[in-house]
Amino acid sequence: MNNTNYKKLYRSINDRKIAGVCGGLGEYFTIDPTIVRVLFVALLVLGGSGLLLYLLLWLIVPDGSQKFYQ
Repeated sequence: MNNTNYKKLYRSINDRKIAGVCGGLGEYFTIDPTIVRVLFVALLVLGGSGLLLYLLLWLIVPDGSQKFYQ
């Protein structure tokens, strides 16, 4: 029996402004989601990659409500 404890990345269902991506990243890395949001805005302003990255994560990362069904 393998009791490996590891975290999975989910979009937040509690701390979401748009899709829960920043809230989920904040929960995963145990940092304030506001810091993640500021980083995405900085990436957006400095070259536009913040929006593309956010959209990709929105599509790839599963919703947090799914972790209760596994």
